[in-house]
Amino acid sequence: MSHIKNLKCLICGSEYRPDEVQYICPQHGNEGILDVQLDYGAVAASLSRKDLEKTFEPTIWRYKPLLPIKSESPVPPLKVGWTPLYPAPRLATILGVHHLWVKDDTRQPTGSLKDRASAIAIVKAHEAGAKIITTASTGNAAAALSGLCASVNQPNVIFVPASAPEAKVAQLLVFGSTVLLVEGTYDDAFDLCVEAAQEFGWYNRNTAYNPYMTEGKKTVVYEIVEQLEWQSPDVIFIPVGDGCIIGGVHKGLKDLTALGWIEKKPRLIGVQASGSCVLYDAWEKGISPSEIRFIKPNTIADSIAAGLPRDRIKAMRAVKETNGTFVIVNDEEILKAIPALARGSGVFAEPAGAASLAGVVKALSMGLVTRDERIVILATGSGLKDIRATLQAVGKPKRIKPNLKAVKAALQGEE
Repeated sequence: MSHIKNLKCLICGSEYRPDEVQYICPQHGNEGILDVQLDYGAVAASLSRKDLEKTFEPTIWRYKPLLPIKSESPVPPLKVGWTPLYPAPRLATILGVHHLWVKDDTRQPTGSLKDRASAIAIVKAHEAGAKIITTASTGNAAAALSGLCASVNQPNVIFVPASAPEAKVAQLLVFGSTVLLVEGTYDDAFDLCVEAAQEFGWYNRNTAYNPYMTEGKKTVVYEIVEQLEWQSPDVIFIPVGDGCIIGGVHKGLKDLTALGWIEKKPRLIGVQASGSCVLYDAWEKGISPSEIRFIKPNTIADSIAAGLPRDRIKAMRAVKETNGTFVIVNDEEILKAIPALARGSGVFAEPAGAASLAGVVKALSMGLVTRDERIVILATGSGLKDIRATLQAVGKPKRIKPNLKAVKAALQGEE
């Protein structure tokens, strides 16, 4: 059995049993995003902080009673979760702060945080008896689903905008997915995926449509807090496109607070690219999620490019309820952050993953965080997913003749 109490609509507040609806509140078309409500009394009876201290399970399944799956359901074999939380003292010194950590989700099986949600999708699809799973993605969610499906021989169909980086598309093909490149934006791919899933009866993994995906992403903050010995950081910087990751982090914090495992929630600061910043604009203008309108995104950070953030309700709520905020960074600042993060901590992130560091720089300059606060940067995806962008940031190596004289000349040129 699972410990789901009900599914609650974030628009109208209607509540449903898990067997009443599959994805969304039927009163709002495709916009009726649901939130999974847990029975915290039942969770507390089956899992405690002391239990976690005794477990050697180095994956998200260490938190199984907090996840919306049946206890007896099989889980995929890939090791998803329990990624490193690195202290980053050198990077902290460069930034002029005293306490800084990098949560390195580039170490996931397919190289991004999205593996957390896809692991849940595999289990839920199995519980539903689905023959095919589908999703739309700019690349990371697609790769996550593709890899997790390959691990259990689960057929899947992926909708990806044709502009997605080749390295991400290559992952899908090597895992054996059916890949459909959509001649349009991510939002076009998302809408087409939803339509196809409804037409063909496929299990839909799309975040901000399937409420269980938030439940996978929330595990990242369980790990952060546990790795900090249950002492919450003061602030977490999270790259934001669709808003699904920051919504997941917020949900995890709500769980931890309800169970009494933490005393305070850290502020959540969402970092958006200036070319895809509808949530930032809405926050600054006091616009409600329902009033947000589509824009054409334009940023090098494809993983956070979203014209109409699908999880905008959860994202805005996450920032508001933690007394956080949104900041924006431009593509130049994002590109600078890629080598800065790598050289300062050893973590190589793609543009979206490095955007969180660029957000710290911006927040410090604006006085939104103090030098003494405990700061966590969330690195969401591997830099190997977008080599083209990385080369824009770091340039090309020196080309030399095969002799020592050329080596000396090259080294002198660096001085």
